[in-house]
Amino acid sequence: MARAVLAGEADAFERFVDHFRSKVFHYSWLMCGRPEDAEEVAQETLLHAFESFDQLRNPDLVRPWVFRIARNVCLMQRRRSLFAPAQEISTDQLLPAEEPTGADVPPDQEYLRGELRAVLDRIISELPPTYRSVVVLRDLEELSTEETAQILDLEPDAVKTRLHRARQAMRQKLDCYLNNHCLEGQSSPSPTPLSTAEREQLLNAWRRAPLNQL
Repeated sequence: MARAVLAGEADAFERFVDHFRSKVFHYSWLMCGRPEDAEEVAQETLLHAFESFDQLRNPDLVRPWVFRIARNVCLMQRRRSLFAPAQEISTDQLLPAEEPTGADVPPDQEYLRGELRAVLDRIISELPPTYRSVVVLRDLEELSTEETAQILDLEPDAVKTRLHRARQAMRQKLDCYLNNHCLEGQSSPSPTPLSTAEREQLLNAWRRAPLNQL
């Protein structure tokens, strides 16, 4: 798909937007906390991506490239938002430090496409942002440890440690929900359809970009 965008193929724009807009919206909603902010982040991320597509040196790495743009846009959005928290919980306040284990399995692995997806979104949204970002990229988007580390400007070992702690916290809340129904699920938001103006903005950025790099 990235190669098709770089080559300027006619249907590449629509396929790229359809594929990444919902993914970036979901990531941004979990990280920014409000659907309205997520809508803006998704639009800005795609706009920046099309404007700088010629800088994508390896089309095979388009997913981490797009999410790094999304992460930077989301950080800017959080700084501007009136709803940004005054302070964030330290990662060390959530659970005692423990060494990550290679056999640690995501607690949501079997539920991601099932009826508990909204519950899992709720659980993830309540994690401290530093844990939340790792979980979204590793467990939901299934990016590698190395790709996640590059996006978040972390060492791979830090990604593994945060992911391990986050999964522990998620497992506790998921067990509480399954056994005691202590957390009610709420529907996760979806992005609204692109407006004509938003679509034209993205399409014009794609048309103006110096593509045909392959």
